[in-house]
Amino acid sequence: MTDTKIIDKEYVANTYNRFPVEIVSGKGSYVYDADGKEYIDMGSGIGVTSFGIADDEWQKAITEQLSKVQHMSNLYYTQPCANLAKALCEKTGMKKVFFSNSGAESNECAIKVARKYAADKKGAEYSTIITLVNSFHGRTLTTLSATGQEHYHELFQPLTPGFVHTPANDLEALIKVANQNKTAGIMMEIIQGEGGVLPLEAEFVKGVAKFAKENDIVLIIDEVQTGNGRTGELYAYMNYGINPDVVSTAKGIGGGLPLGATMLGEKVESVLGFGDHGSTFGGNPVCCAGALTIINRLDEKLLNEVKEKSKYVFSQFENLDGVEEVCGLGLMIGIKPSKKTAAEVLKACMDNGVLCLTAKDKVRLLPALNIPMEALEKAVSVIKKAITE
Repeated sequence: MTDTKIIDKEYVANTYNRFPVEIVSGKGSYVYDADGKEYIDMGSGIGVTSFGIADDEWQKAITEQLSKVQHMSNLYYTQPCANLAKALCEKTGMKKVFFSNSGAESNECAIKVARKYAADKKGAEYSTIITLVNSFHGRTLTTLSATGQEHYHELFQPLTPGFVHTPANDLEALIKVANQNKTAGIMMEIIQGEGGVLPLEAEFVKGVAKFAKENDIVLIIDEVQTGNGRTGELYAYMNYGINPDVVSTAKGIGGGLPLGATMLGEKVESVLGFGDHGSTFGGNPVCCAGALTIINRLDEKLLNEVKEKSKYVFSQFENLDGVEEVCGLGLMIGIKPSKKTAAEVLKACMDNGVLCLTAKDKVRLLPALNIPMEALEKAVSVIKKAITE
């Protein structure tokens, strides 16, 4: 055991069951451990390092910003924050952006916006937020309450009240729940990532959007993991042709630095006024400078490459002996092995120089969006071997 592992075991809270690997360096889609072993990174820090490790353009932008000002409170203007908000609004059609530090915080803001909008328009009793069974929205007490998985709730009672969960892809059930409650908002992931990389059905998504619009209910799309090019569109909801009122995101937008964003559409753009919400580190100029290099490169060419790489991965696993199911969208892919557990496949991959993730009973792949085809093919070969042998 290296000094790092010993120190970590003694001093870091025991909340992570870490793999016995210490990553010390990397470049692009390759990382190296303390023993010098090379790995192809198929997890990108759980969908965070959008353009890989130590990306040159991202690195240059944050380094330049560090030499100017690394932090300034939101009492003052900073150019990276303003420019990032502008870029996000121009690319999505949204009207305003609130910046925070994480996906959970971006979802907290979305929930506050929905509740304030409903309270202002319909009355304070309109506070219920509907989410889907099997969803995951964060680990703060409120976003944990929003999460539709009971096992996350067991240790942390009492949870924040005001959340109801309804089955995914059952529009009739959702409408019934909405009509039985004083509903402020509906929040859902287009692909349930932690729930098993499960895309929602298009008919359901469109039906929810129509119902929300007709009943003046705030529609929130959680794009923490699915956003920022991950699915082959800038945001996953764009695959379904809907227009949410609020879009929350984080992970890949920062490229490796902590950044969350809550984008507000026309209906709710003015809901938050002076003093209604805030964040000490939200909109940090270094994080925003890095994020601008991510957002500005998510053009049609790159997104088409994501789609092509996705087709390749699906083609390699869909009819493979030992694979029960392949699901997901873009470079957010779940593979359910039939003869081994996902954990067993993960270990075999790691032993052979490929780092993957799991989601429920699936092997989960979230590689960098610009992973070279050569690296992707090599990683796929290792994963196939881990599944079949």
